[in-house]
Amino acid sequence: MPLYEYQCRDCGHRFEVLQRMGAGEKGLDCPSCGDERLEKLLSSFSASSSNGGSAAASATTGAGCGAPACGTGFT
Repeated sequence: MPLYEYQCRDCGHRFEVLQRMGAGEKGLDCPSCGDERLEKLLSSFSASSSNGGSAAASATTGAGCGAPACGTGFT
């Protein structure tokens, strides 16, 4: 199951929840204040590899593939 990050619209507390893909904030409440008004946040992508970590480095550093459509990475 994916890990999603939420932020409470009342107190601003940020927290993570393991839930099924496509599930929303319905039924969730803030663990800090109990409010139900939550906002799903965009999280960064992470990956790992068993071949010495080169795939993980590419995924987290934004190395890109070099093609014009792919770009050279994120800044």
